[in-house]
Amino acid sequence: MTAGTAGAIRPRAKVRLGDRVFSTSTVVAGSLILATLAAVALFLVLQSIPALFAKAGELPNNATNFWSWVWPLVFGTIWAAVIALLIATPLSIGIALFISHYAPRRVAQVLGYIIDLLAAVPSVVFGLWGIATLSSFVQPFYVWLGDNLGWIPLFAPPVSGTGRTILTAGLVLAVMVIPIMTAICREIFLQTPRLHEEAALALGATRWEMVKMAVLPFARSGIVSAMMLGLGRALGETLAIAMVLSPALIVKFALLQAQSPNTIAANIALQFPEATGIGVNALIASGLVLFVVTLLINMLARYIVSRRKAFSGAN
Repeated sequence: MTAGTAGAIRPRAKVRLGDRVFSTSTVVAGSLILATLAAVALFLVLQSIPALFAKAGELPNNATNFWSWVWPLVFGTIWAAVIALLIATPLSIGIALFISHYAPRRVAQVLGYIIDLLAAVPSVVFGLWGIATLSSFVQPFYVWLGDNLGWIPLFAPPVSGTGRTILTAGLVLAVMVIPIMTAICREIFLQTPRLHEEAALALGATRWEMVKMAVLPFARSGIVSAMMLGLGRALGETLAIAMVLSPALIVKFALLQAQSPNTIAANIALQFPEATGIGVNALIASGLVLFVVTLLINMLARYIVSRRKAFSGAN
């Protein structure tokens, strides 16, 4: 055996017990997530079959079929979440930019802590706030919108006398999703390459021009991720919507009227205690629809983010 051959043969590295246990535990943990997701999907599908093939009159509200019954709920779910996202996105980006690039360090730390603390507030508290404070506070503004902008379908009268409308529900949802969206945007803004910011400032750009040219383009995929995460949070909210809205199985875009579209999650929370027979299967089937909608939104977010994965802090 030559020296070169002897050098090429090396003893197999001994795997330590701790490394083996850690590797196995991570594989089990990752597999458990997939198994749980598959079990939930299987349960929803099996329990939804009776409702999907139910005959006319067997479903709640004497619906002719499942899809005619669930469509107003799907519309209300998406409509409330979109309203919340339209309100929360500019506020979250503005707060995150103020914390990361404008506020003094001490102010930024305190404000960041307060924003993170909002995420720990239970949804029932937001619902109570929406009923007791927000709805009565915004009702005079709704009256003004109806009197002056009632010719626009979104603000068409009659205006609700209580302020408990789909717009109020969207405002409550916006407050609920702002903390998580702000936290993600803030971290993304702070990861902007320092050389990019300094180069923009060296060329004579103002701070806002630097943010527009260096920070926002770098954080575009992160902002999209924050929006999709906030949208998913708004889609699945239950208690706050159930407490604020006076729901009905309708499809309309009017924001200020008393009768507002209901959401899937709120409808399940309100109807499940009294549901029996095929009604239970119908509620579970509506949960399956919400599951699919959320999954599609997450897939869309992953696709958008993956298109800009090459643009990171490393380059």
